[in-house]
Amino acid sequence: MSASLELQIQTLPNTPGVYQYFDKNDVIIYVGKAKNLKKRVASYFTKKHENGKTRVLVKNIVRIKHIVVNTETDALLLENNLIKKYKPKYNVLLKDDKSYPWLCIKKERFPRIFLTRRVIKDGSEYFGPYTSVKTVRILLDLIKELYPLRTCNYDLSAQKINEGKYKVCLEYHLGNCLGPCEGLETQTHYENSIKEIRNIIKGNFKESLDKFKKMMLDFSENMEFEKAQKIKEKLDRLNNYQAKSTIINPSINNVDVFSIISDETHGYANFLKISNGSIIQSHTTEIKKKLDETDKELLELFIVEIRQRFNSQSPEIYVPFKVGLGEVVKVTIPKLGDKKRIVDLSERNAKYYRMEQFKQIKIVDPDRHTKRIMAQMKKDLRLSVEPRHIECFDNSNIQGTNPVAACVVFKDGKPSKKDYRHYNIKTVVGPDDFGSMEEVVYRRYKRLLAEDEPLPQLIIVDGGKGQLSSGLKALERLGLRGKIAIIGIAKRLEEIYYPGDPIPLYLDKKSETLKITQYLRNEAHRFGITFHRNKRSKSAIQSELEQIPDVGTQTITTLLRTFKSAKRVKEASLEDLKKSIGHARAMKVYAFYHPQKEKENEK
Repeated sequence: MSASLELQIQTLPNTPGVYQYFDKNDVIIYVGKAKNLKKRVASYFTKKHENGKTRVLVKNIVRIKHIVVNTETDALLLENNLIKKYKPKYNVLLKDDKSYPWLCIKKERFPRIFLTRRVIKDGSEYFGPYTSVKTVRILLDLIKELYPLRTCNYDLSAQKINEGKYKVCLEYHLGNCLGPCEGLETQTHYENSIKEIRNIIKGNFKESLDKFKKMMLDFSENMEFEKAQKIKEKLDRLNNYQAKSTIINPSINNVDVFSIISDETHGYANFLKISNGSIIQSHTTEIKKKLDETDKELLELFIVEIRQRFNSQSPEIYVPFKVGLGEVVKVTIPKLGDKKRIVDLSERNAKYYRMEQFKQIKIVDPDRHTKRIMAQMKKDLRLSVEPRHIECFDNSNIQGTNPVAACVVFKDGKPSKKDYRHYNIKTVVGPDDFGSMEEVVYRRYKRLLAEDEPLPQLIIVDGGKGQLSSGLKALERLGLRGKIAIIGIAKRLEEIYYPGDPIPLYLDKKSETLKITQYLRNEAHRFGITFHRNKRSKSAIQSELEQIPDVGTQTITTLLRTFKSAKRVKEASLEDLKKSIGHARAMKVYAFYHPQKEKENEK
């Protein structure tokens, strides 16, 4: 660290604020917030950073600028605004090039309600933004079915209406408008409808439901059953919409819910806005990590940005873990009940979004998909390098017969079948799994070293601590211990064992790392069992033919080539046998399988 930087750090205040790092070209490369500016900035230069990008960032810092603020909340907001303004190279940036739809209640006499993507500061009310146009259209259709509103853009001032400037249009005759342009609907009646519509948009249905129920009963009492039926249809539509949108306790009102899940390279954050037990907004996004940011850091950034973007004034938020947002908003971390269920729902939305992204990436950008899986396996299996080349070993023997072993090879997380290898166990007598494992691992890597072939980054042995120790011995004999990572996977509980560590690692049952590891182990087992069965079958055939007196190996080979199996040899005629192996040997084989006929021929 240069003397100039050291001096800049020493003079930083111990107060909340925002810091900016500049490179040699005087370009902002990173913006951060801190409760204590001096401590936070100093930590960049005193800590040993595991993340490579962080080390590069620190190397490139030439100048530090800071802005002191009053509270942590102010620091969050300022940091977010500076990131959006300068787009620093090493900052996570929540990109958003969409123009979201809003519901507008126009500021005018007899207000119109319509969908728009432009927010104009003219005093009109805007609800949103919504992340789905479909949601807005469904809501608009419901409003139009319940309340007859005007759709024309006339200036319905009292003077123009009194002067009879306008005439009702087709919408009036169709019953979609009550004709305020001719003074057929009062402003008070229209404003009451707007008030009820405003409540429906906010998720509060009680007032409208009560009003329609009363109207229906009044019509019914006055024997106006046709009108009562129309009101009943409106009630049904409103109840149906409410049932679809209400997912939790209606007492949960005006709350923002945030959650995040992440992997090695990306975070996936979800936002739900709750009003009277209804989800009235939802938004999920992918956040690319820049400096190995924690879930807490990413979620804080997401919360500040989303509340700004969607202009949320909710006084309370629900989150899965503690976040630092200052005193402006109440932060709740639900542990059970309806509140916990809504956070779980938010997390489920984030997980489904992540799965969709993976599927799309797998099709569109397979390289990125592979990089992500390799990075995740490196992290989950505690490796020093990505396991681009993995080899897995499995032993097969049944009751000690025909011991064999299999080696399967995965490259970039996929089987490389041309590199699979079978092994007949040579140096071990009987069913000795540990000895067999040591032999086959030794033979495999002795051969690769001799042929100067690339070695794997990871070896997996099928079995627990015993098989792992055997594989480790083989690597030690070859001088490869410590140069190739080796682990054992036990079958029963999927325990992962490491050299010198008696306590196994348990991977998340749903993790891709475990799925690939299991796939490797199962593929090795399948490949080994197939070879073992073939060998036993061949052995059984040969052992039967070998029992024929005075018949050698060459004759047996010729018979199998001709007749394909011992059964067909047994069923073959004497003439067919003679054609294959000659008269003398054919007589011996035929006599072995048909002793009775041979005696009859002798008589």
